Amino acid sequence: MNSIIWMALALVLVLEGLGPMLYPRMWRRMIAALIQLPDNTLRRFGGGLVVAGVVVYYMLSRTGG
Repeated sequence: MNSIIWMALALVLVLEGLGPMLYPRMWRRMIAALIQLPDNTLRRFGGGLVVAGVVVYYMLSRTGG
């Protein structure tokens, strides 16, 4: 189980690194746009990502993936 968590973390790091590596200007503009958003909007966006992650995890765990 511990190795699965480390593999998941590694995959997150790879996916997070693709944006600045492949599209640095676009990534920088996106970060600048995020800075302008109100806190409540960022909280909703973050909450949506957490819910989506939990749903995907649940679906994968139910199918034995």
